Amino acid sequence: MHCSQAVIKGSLSAEGLRDLEKISPHILLAFGDTRYFTKPDVLHALHTHFPNALLVGCSTAGEVSQQGVENDTLVVSGIHFQHSAFQTTHTRLSDMDDSFAAGARIGRGLAASGLHSILVFAPGVKINGSALIRGIQSEVGENVSVSGGLAANAGRFQETFVVHGDAIGNDLIAAVGFNSPCTRLTHGTFSGWQPFGPIRRANRVENNVLYELDGEPALVLYKRYLGKHAEALPGSALLFPFALVDSDLQQTGVIRTILGIDEAQGSLTLAGEVAPGSYLRLMTANSDNLIDGAEAAARAASQANAAHESLALLVSCVGRKMVMHGRVDEEVEAVGSVFGANCTLAGFYSNGEISPHLAGAECRLHNQTMTITLLEEVDA
Repeated sequence: MHCSQAVIKGSLSAEGLRDLEKISPHILLAFGDTRYFTKPDVLHALHTHFPNALLVGCSTAGEVSQQGVENDTLVVSGIHFQHSAFQTTHTRLSDMDDSFAAGARIGRGLAASGLHSILVFAPGVKINGSALIRGIQSEVGENVSVSGGLAANAGRFQETFVVHGDAIGNDLIAAVGFNSPCTRLTHGTFSGWQPFGPIRRANRVENNVLYELDGEPALVLYKRYLGKHAEALPGSALLFPFALVDSDLQQTGVIRTILGIDEAQGSLTLAGEVAPGSYLRLMTANSDNLIDGAEAAARAASQANAAHESLALLVSCVGRKMVMHGRVDEEVEAVGSVFGANCTLAGFYSNGEISPHLAGAECRLHNQTMTITLLEEVDA
């Protein structure tokens, strides 16, 4: 396996493609600012220039490169496999209610003998990420790991984009399935967020819309706890997500971000589903805890032989970036220190992260979490 990377700022140049050309990539992972998708000249040029490579990726709230965190760029990471064995598919999402069915379409498009891992990139708004994952696994089984993330738009919960080959759209879901025994994907997730305030019961929930907490309108209670930060909703909600708590009132490690509010209904729209009757607790964070969480995620994913090339796909939440501000590079540096110089770092800041919850555990939609998928080739 060989990897190379180009950080594109503006137009595409022959010099910028030289390192990618050297490895004859089978896959090009492209993560970038929304402008590269609304005016996709660069993406179309990449697709044309590398006709034998799969171009796949999405818009972001910040791009991860080997140098750290980029903004307003398109980071393109090429992967050449010694034993290439993957398939790919995409579908269009009609609306949020189509999330499960869209996932099932993706699963059917990838189902093949030996399938063991899937990377998926999906819109970051008007989607139920939890239902998407369930739909995929309804077709491929829960033994197939699913990782990836939901696209973003520079920290604004507005139109996002996904690219798959020469197709680009705000309704596109793209996926890559791996079935070679020589290709290994391992995973790590960790948040670093800390709980505060009492545990609350979700009395009324419909899919990913939360209407009542402890018998009160969810938005009313949430605003009360946010205090002055409530004036900046829904943007400030990225700084105060919910932690899911189990029936024993212990944290599960799964976090839910608030994507939107409805003043008339008094409701909160979450990035993923919450079961009626489940328990929630507010979360907050500081930069040191988030950086420590990123390093913990890297250690959980790290199984690579440091002498071999590998690629670490980092999908981290835009909310973490908002908390860390100028220190956001430090969480990428912390991951790089674990994997070493032969590992190419790539990825993006997202509206939602998809990864197994723990090693060998079910795949879930995460929020406010650093998720890492380490991709490498091993002896079969």
